[in-house]
Amino acid sequence: MLRSLVGSEMCIRDRYQRRVREVRFSEMSPVLLLLLAMAAPVAPAGCNGQSKPGPPNLTPIYEDAPVFQSSVPNGKHFVVGDGDDKIDVLHLYGTPYDWGKAHGQLMKDKLQRFFPEVEAYMETQLIAKAANSTFLAWVAKVGVNAALDMSYEVTKQYTPAYAMEEIQGIADGSGVDVSRVRRLMWIGELTRGHCSMFGAWGNATASRGGKLLQLRALDWDVDGPFKNYPALVVYHPANQSYGHPWANFGLVGWTASITGMSSAGLAISEIGVSYPDPSFGRSFPLTPGYPFGFLLRDILQHDRTLQQATNRILTAKRTAELILGVGEAERNQFLGFEYAPDAVRIFDDRNLEPLEQWHPRISEVVYWGMDWVCPNDNSMLSHQLQALHGNITADNTIREIVPYVQTGDLHIAVYDHSAMTMYVATAAGDGESGPANAYQRQFIKLDLAAAFSEPAPAV
Repeated sequence: MLRSLVGSEMCIRDRYQRRVREVRFSEMSPVLLLLLAMAAPVAPAGCNGQSKPGPPNLTPIYEDAPVFQSSVPNGKHFVVGDGDDKIDVLHLYGTPYDWGKAHGQLMKDKLQRFFPEVEAYMETQLIAKAANSTFLAWVAKVGVNAALDMSYEVTKQYTPAYAMEEIQGIADGSGVDVSRVRRLMWIGELTRGHCSMFGAWGNATASRGGKLLQLRALDWDVDGPFKNYPALVVYHPANQSYGHPWANFGLVGWTASITGMSSAGLAISEIGVSYPDPSFGRSFPLTPGYPFGFLLRDILQHDRTLQQATNRILTAKRTAELILGVGEAERNQFLGFEYAPDAVRIFDDRNLEPLEQWHPRISEVVYWGMDWVCPNDNSMLSHQLQALHGNITADNTIREIVPYVQTGDLHIAVYDHSAMTMYVATAAGDGESGPANAYQRQFIKLDLAAAFSEPAPAV
């Protein structure tokens, strides 16, 4: 079934574009329509990165187990890492509200600092840096909180019920206002990270038995507070109606997903597209639909196969222009997705696009560097993937691929599906020593099989 879908355009634009736009605009108030007209984005011509290859990352990988810190009902707090390269690890149990309340209680002090810092930073610096973006200029004019509230309002009917239950729990556990908590989850709907990904298997990973290896490198913002609050959150649902165990790598207080792996052996990668080609169709800010951070989370939380994840992506009312990647351990398979409100296409190594000299097809590898139309970074990533073809491993990815391309400034995850292992690195926090960017810092090896088996705290 998956193979029959690969290569098909699945362009909803071709058959349903008029109806999609009719529905989209009928759901908006006249005020919002006016704001969108004011906020129409300027279509960029292409990614203009001119970076040169970076040096290898020779820092040894940290492999010790997380160290227990504290517990509350339905939650445990651990810390993993060495020196300045430490990450909070939370284990949450029970229902969505239970998860949120335990999260809020365990991280109360950090959350009470983090949320105000995010608001202040978004209002002052992040928007100011986007003076060439009509949409972000509008966001700066109306205020970040107002824009995030609008984004929530146009997507809430498509948002899973558990999302607000967990957000309410975080608010109750931490004492932070629920609106403040909720806004953090919708930042991804207004901003885009320039990220990289690959999935490699078969002859590309022959030295490790052809087993699937997957990269998710997040290039977003390393000037604001986000780098100071990295966290891995491991969910242990009370029953199957809430899904199966899964791990979400991101920030304290963060419940949407952009990086993570599940006990079903699925892992996700994501790239925000700022430089599309015409195949993406047109998109509009504040598009009503299924917030992509919760779509990706539902893949981790609920889907058990790549086919189920593919169906979720194909049938979703999509809100943003992205490239998604999903890998599955059991099938030893990775697929990429061109993802946009009016179009979706599926890619494997045989039909990978854009097909350009700077983005060649590579046997049993699917990849994108930093964006869709991004010659420099795609060229550097393809160079390393071809140079290491047959010996693409987690170690080589960490030492010779991400630092060479210089991708993954805020955080990186390398997924070894068959071993149920994830290697992660994060940017230096304020006042921390060493290189600034995650791709040059120490990676931490996380045994997710052990994490998913972590017992609940004693009552």
